[in-house]
Amino acid sequence: MTEELIIEILKEVFYTTFIILLPILGVSLIVGITVSIFQAATSIQEMTLTFVPKIFATVITIIFLMPWIMDKIIAFTTKMLTMFVTVIK
Repeated sequence: MTEELIIEILKEVFYTTFIILLPILGVSLIVGITVSIFQAATSIQEMTLTFVPKIFATVITIIFLMPWIMDKIIAFTTKMLTMFVTVIK
């Protein structure tokens, strides 16, 4: 394995991870900011109020995006396996 191949593999890993996690983290960020604004407006300082909606929104987002996530992971795995087969030959 050459350095270029390892760099290419790592680049693909980081890119795929970033693309998969971006919508999940975005939803969590939006829900967190919304809850924080609600807490600031109502002067409610309950710590669990921030965690429960973010966890719920994150789980719903993961369930909703699961087919897309699996498609990305399968495409990445297929690409890596074909790359390894061509390198080994």
